[in-house]
Amino acid sequence: MKVFLLNLLLALLWEALTGRTDSAALLLGFLLGYVALWWLRPLLGPTQYFRKLPESIRFTFFFLRELIHSNLRVAWDVISPQSQRKPGIVAVPLDASSDIEITFLANLITLTPGTLSLDVSADRSVLYVHGMFVEDPQLMREQIKNGFERRVLELLR
Repeated sequence: MKVFLLNLLLALLWEALTGRTDSAALLLGFLLGYVALWWLRPLLGPTQYFRKLPESIRFTFFFLRELIHSNLRVAWDVISPQSQRKPGIVAVPLDASSDIEITFLANLITLTPGTLSLDVSADRSVLYVHGMFVEDPQLMREQIKNGFERRVLELLR
């Protein structure tokens, strides 16, 4: 976290030195700060920052892609005369074990249109998910496990 704050400080310093106060200057300053800190990483000590930041960016693009896809699917179902809905509840076994991992996963599922996290089992080993399009429950489980859950665990562990 200290390295991220240092990177942010370098970005703000870059903005101040260039005299530009727009998002492009901030992004350029952040990238230049990242490169400078990566070059100086032996002086910073052990940190996961240089692994976690690219993972966070990949995760963000993955989630945006899933969000757009699910929005389009729900919108198409709403405007088309023939409904494709096959609602159902699917029990998804969890590899996530901590409260933050389970909460983050459940919130991402709920934020995605067409799915809703309903409950977590008492032993926190199963997440119950309502899906608007559950043609194959096993396929939905695999999509959640290999999509959202795998990426959440990569990001948080």
